Amino acid sequence: MAHWLTRQSTIRRLWQVSLALLALLVLAGALVEQHPHFGIDAVFAFPAWYGFGACIVLIVIAKAIGLLLKRPDSYYPPEREPGDD
Repeated sequence: MAHWLTRQSTIRRLWQVSLALLALLVLAGALVEQHPHFGIDAVFAFPAWYGFGACIVLIVIAKAIGLLLKRPDSYYPPEREPGDD
């Protein structure tokens, strides 16, 4: 029997609940009085799209660093088995 977190129905339900919660939090931002310090942070749902954009930028940077640091599969010598002398 599969673990409950690996079932397709559970994963779908978690996505639905997470997206609904995120939507409610963004809509709740409209009910709170905003005190913007800069012009751009007065835009509706600024924390949501700013956080999403920052996440995308971090992923792109991580991928670029991965390309720079990647080593070929043959970089390390093969492991020796015990008794191979």
